[in-house]
Amino acid sequence: MVCILFAQFFSTFVPKHKQSIMRKKILLLLTVALCTITAGAGVKDDFKRDIRQSAGNYWAYPDKDLPDVGAYPDGYKPFFINHYGRHGSRWLIGKHLYNFPVEQLEKGERNGKLTKRGREVLAILRELRASAQGRDGELSDIGAEQHQGIARRMYANFPEVFAGDAAVRARSTIVIRCILSMQNEVDVLKSLNPQLRITTDASQAEMYYMNYDDPVVKPLRESAYKHFDPMKAKLIKPEKFLARLFSDKKFARDSIKGQDLMIDLFDVVGNMQSHHQWEKTDLYDLYSLDEATNVWRYNNLRWYVFSGETPLTQCRVDFMEANLLRSFIEDADQAILEGRNQASLRFGHESVVLPLVCLMGINGADYQTTDLETLDRYWQSYKIFPMACNLQMVYFKPVDGKGDILVKVLLNERIATLPIKTDCAPYYRWNDVRDYYMDKLSRQPFIPSVIE
Repeated sequence: MVCILFAQFFSTFVPKHKQSIMRKKILLLLTVALCTITAGAGVKDDFKRDIRQSAGNYWAYPDKDLPDVGAYPDGYKPFFINHYGRHGSRWLIGKHLYNFPVEQLEKGERNGKLTKRGREVLAILRELRASAQGRDGELSDIGAEQHQGIARRMYANFPEVFAGDAAVRARSTIVIRCILSMQNEVDVLKSLNPQLRITTDASQAEMYYMNYDDPVVKPLRESAYKHFDPMKAKLIKPEKFLARLFSDKKFARDSIKGQDLMIDLFDVVGNMQSHHQWEKTDLYDLYSLDEATNVWRYNNLRWYVFSGETPLTQCRVDFMEANLLRSFIEDADQAILEGRNQASLRFGHESVVLPLVCLMGINGADYQTTDLETLDRYWQSYKIFPMACNLQMVYFKPVDGKGDILVKVLLNERIATLPIKTDCAPYYRWNDVRDYYMDKLSRQPFIPSVIE
């Protein structure tokens, strides 16, 4: 109806000689507006379907109803997989995250100010905290299962890569949850094909690309943190949230750190899906859909500044993974030179996967903006780095030996796009991919390639 009325107004009041030019301008504005509305609504629609996605980097790996990875290109077969995967679901890191919500609710308990739901939540959080004792950041039972499943599907999707006595080189950061994630995957691969020649490693010598500590990044991030406080005030409004836990509004306002509790408890609630013991204990009723979305929005913008390709950090932070991207290129070149089926598997952290995906521009993750208020319409971290998130670059060679090497990219086992022209989508010619990234890396600020 709005469109019909607009058309009538347009034809009646706009001179005919100007209608063509104005029509194009208005059409462009309407298109932008429609895209903005659609993108903004998309996040909330996702959370309506599954609120657990709002946990962001605590979202348990979405391995249900995975799409088919597609048929091989005609006349080609896979022979190499380049991979980096995050550890699986884990316990929270730092006692504070378990202690702080308990301490805040205990203030209400001591003063007789908790609601019935507040008392129930406090009992659950105490039990959860007790279960977490001595397991700071450790891999959970569900985390191990996630990597077992990824290995089985990788083997089933690309059996030629793992045929015969294929070489599988697996490397992990020196953190135990990552080492155990690696071990869960290679154990499954070995069970599926005992002939595999698997080597594993976890060494400080590999950290310059597996989890590089870039000295340039910290001050850039700190310079951008000033943008957080205004957004925190706009997004995190704890009054209604606190009323679900505390019976006295004045007490909650004066005695409880409302914003911090709303944010920190959201992490605890989101991470409960990481454990079989707690995955069916749902505390999301403490947050309305709008409140959950806004807490996620706040976390999302923090991750964007922390890892994204934004002018707020001089579009420099994602280059912290330049050494890792070079490792991908070098391993691919070596595999192509050798010509035999093999895999290069790396295991680490979401704080590596996210900037790597941004650096590579996968699925438009290299989006650049300084407008943090509209960021969530165009850049959503939960689509990149749930627990056990992984990047697989699968390489295909022509069976007759004639033709280009092709590569297909999977992000979390779903076909992904690169910012590179291709005439054979969803495949890309490796030479084009290699040239694109080598050119991008050549324009980066200096990053040492070895440990000093």
